[in-house]
Amino acid sequence: MSLMSKLLISAVVATVALSANAQPDNKLLVNYIKKSVVKNPQVKVNGVTVIESTTHKDLPGWTVLLTNIDLEYQKKDIHVPETMFVKDGMVTGHLVNLATDVDYRDIIKPKVQDSIYDKAHLLFGNKDAEHKIVVFSDPECPFCREVVPGLMKAAKENPSKIALYYYHLPLLQIHPVSGILTRIMHVAQEEGKTDVIEKMYTIKLKPQETDMTKVLEAVKSHTGYSISADKINSKAVKDALKADAYASSKMMVSGTPTIYIDGKLDKNRDGYKAFVK
Repeated sequence: MSLMSKLLISAVVATVALSANAQPDNKLLVNYIKKSVVKNPQVKVNGVTVIESTTHKDLPGWTVLLTNIDLEYQKKDIHVPETMFVKDGMVTGHLVNLATDVDYRDIIKPKVQDSIYDKAHLLFGNKDAEHKIVVFSDPECPFCREVVPGLMKAAKENPSKIALYYYHLPLLQIHPVSGILTRIMHVAQEEGKTDVIEKMYTIKLKPQETDMTKVLEAVKSHTGYSISADKINSKAVKDALKADAYASSKMMVSGTPTIYIDGKLDKNRDGYKAFVK
């Protein structure tokens, strides 16, 4: 079970009365979260931040609140994405179309803010490229290994077509080794060694490996890139990874790889192929 699953349990059909307003008072939202969403007594709910309030053509009369739940767990602040559907003083975490089996919480996501397209995260391609692609990825994620190398290759070979913005989202509960690898990747990208990022998707390590020396030696052997433990353990590097995690929470990203093309979620993760035929 993932950390998020331990923190939250959302009921599909549970609803509670809030208010008749399109966007309920924040105190009422917090009360709803405490009673109906967060089931772990060890988790403290500090607040709810509404990232975006929107609607959907298939859901007349419903307001969709895209939020981050601000939690405290084991003395750590955590921001967990949560979607709420509000109508006529009622709220629920899921709205499912019985005919199509579509759960609208899976397809309604926040707009990509301009701040996401920043220079520090531009991995391949030109900033003025015809298409902007954002990827949240973990090099140890099997699905990422299937998708992301092809996306990188396309952006690298078609810089005027694709600008690829890369965000680290290590899934530490599944493969802790990613915590070390993503810090190495961050420094390598800062140094302009983008080939190291590509090679990380073929490195073979035990997912549970946390021995820093073993990981650094494996990276050097596989990529030719040598870096010290002190450098990747610096506050600046750790802060950068925290910033990536915060960006993922603001975008309500919970899995990898998550890909946005020109501001829209690419559920099939292969939309870039249309640009490089």
